[in-house]
Amino acid sequence: MRLDLYVHQDASEDSKKLDTILNLLQSVVQKENQMAGELDALTAEVTANTDAEASAVILLGQLHDLLVAAGTDPAKLQALTDQLSTSKDALAAAVVANTPAA
Repeated sequence: MRLDLYVHQDASEDSKKLDTILNLLQSVVQKENQMAGELDALTAEVTANTDAEASAVILLGQLHDLLVAAGTDPAKLQALTDQLSTSKDALAAAVVANTPAA
């Protein structure tokens, strides 16, 4: 005895519903992948900002120490002023060089 079973999918309402569900699922997966990329970019930005802020805190502490050490000695204060001017110019150049054009 031989029994053959054939399943034919027609354009019934059920198959249309399944196609709709599959399309929605594919859309959800695409949006999830996009959000994952955006989250990675945001995480990198937060890390960069946190590092920059920590560096600024350290720099301000060092600047305070240098000012205290210089006291009221005009020569030491002038040397510190010159050093800060050089650092300021280098920082400004680095910001300009690493800022994307609008």
